[in-house]
Amino acid sequence: MAITFPGELHDRNPTMAELSAFWDRLADKYAAQPIADEQVYRTKLARTQAHLTPDMDIFEFGCGTGGTAIAHAPHVRSVRAVDFSARMLEMARARAAEAGVGNVSFERGDITTMAIPPESYDMVLGLSILHLLENRQAVIARVFDILKPGGRFVSSTACLGDSMKWFGYVAPLGRAIGLLPMLNVMTPDQLRADMQQAGFVIEHDWRPAPKAALFLIARKPA
Repeated sequence: MAITFPGELHDRNPTMAELSAFWDRLADKYAAQPIADEQVYRTKLARTQAHLTPDMDIFEFGCGTGGTAIAHAPHVRSVRAVDFSARMLEMARARAAEAGVGNVSFERGDITTMAIPPESYDMVLGLSILHLLENRQAVIARVFDILKPGGRFVSSTACLGDSMKWFGYVAPLGRAIGLLPMLNVMTPDQLRADMQQAGFVIEHDWRPAPKAALFLIARKPA
């Protein structure tokens, strides 16, 4: 599975350096932005942490500057967090050190190509990332593979296909001129169907507002 990116990159597989460069340009601005809805974010953290135990190992892809990984780290044995952006990972490591959190690691990586043995993790986090992938179905299938039986996939995804379908026609132009990343415009029902097709059982399904991200907790059957 190839993840494609903006402009001249979309006719071939981009290198990790190219992927990093795009997000590195946005990293400082991204880090400076306040959380859009602090209460909703805290609710998502709490609902995730209700499933965490001290003996768990979790994996996060698209971790950005590491805020969520750091928030969950005190509740589990380990967190392995990956992202394309070297600059965002640099910020994440600094945040973890400042918080005194030592059981989280940050590394550059792509879940679709990393060597991860099947049934390695108790939980996988994919937050604000599935809509930025060319082939979300392949990524969801990979998540299913690396989860232990009974493990959970926690995702929060912008689903613009019902309320902003027109954005699917605008996004490729922004991508072609290097202003936008790949954007996969989907409906909530399409994402739910993708999860179920991969074998997941959706345990928690929450969209706090009509245009808000869809928050799902999906379980791999034991």
